[in-house]
Amino acid sequence: MRTNLYLSKRLDSIWENRFFDVPRKNKIDIRFGRAANYRFGSIRYCYNDRSVRITINGRFQDEKYPDDIIDHTISHELCHYAHGFPTPGPRLSRYPHRGGIIDKEMTKRGLGHLITFYKSWVKAYIKSI
Repeated sequence: MRTNLYLSKRLDSIWENRFFDVPRKNKIDIRFGRAANYRFGSIRYCYNDRSVRITINGRFQDEKYPDDIIDHTISHELCHYAHGFPTPGPRLSRYPHRGGIIDKEMTKRGLGHLITFYKSWVKAYIKSI
């Protein structure tokens, strides 16, 4: 079983290698949440302590799920952070997914291989649930 420490290390690695130009304006907490069928991750701003919380699908604690899916989900949520969505400050665009903005950002950051893997993996995943 994967732990929240595992997620924290994955987040730090992805941030240092791919999102190094995005300043960490807030404390970022990442952890596994409840098991869900279709929502793989979420990001939200916590007003009480001005931190950002990334929650990853609890199903992904099981090591039968590939690391690339977790990396894709973390990267996806970091794209939202880079575009200003989980914070009360300015946002890059009005809608967080319009026009494939997340895939474009991930490709720009050298994470296109995760998009390709995700698109092929998710088809088999949906058939299995």
